[in-house]
Amino acid sequence: MLDDGFYGIPEGEETGPGGGRAGRLDSPLMAAAPDRIQILRDDENCPDLPIVERGGSARAVVWPGVGAVLRSMHRISLAPHGRTVQLEHPMEAVYYVMSGRVAALDASDMSRQSLAAGSMAHIDAGTPYVFEAGGGGAEIVGGPSPVDMRLYSHLDAG
Repeated sequence: MLDDGFYGIPEGEETGPGGGRAGRLDSPLMAAAPDRIQILRDDENCPDLPIVERGGSARAVVWPGVGAVLRSMHRISLAPHGRTVQLEHPMEAVYYVMSGRVAALDASDMSRQSLAAGSMAHIDAGTPYVFEAGGGGAEIVGGPSPVDMRLYSHLDAG
């Protein structure tokens, strides 16, 4: 039996070192050679990211703690009218809106663009931006590529 049909992992089955789950920078995951293919879950084992200003949460799913260097993927859950802090990276970022509606605000000129579920936003390197959810909230997945290590500076390094 599959746990929820999305991950395709039989219930209770381990998926790799540490269950293939995201860990902290000082976790045993970092010591072991990573699997060539890891199945990662967005759950309580993923570190929280302090990038939501109000109404919601964010977790790192694909990040250096699981061996990623060239790509990061974060799950951002925004409550109705929730918003992220202003973000800016020295590299590009891409986000996919899984559900709800969100406005992408370019903080350099205060322009806004609306994204509905199924839309993607590409953010150029060096562009300051904010995501604001509509009245129904929003679920977003994405992040900078390559990895922006500043996003993880709040985590213990050992």
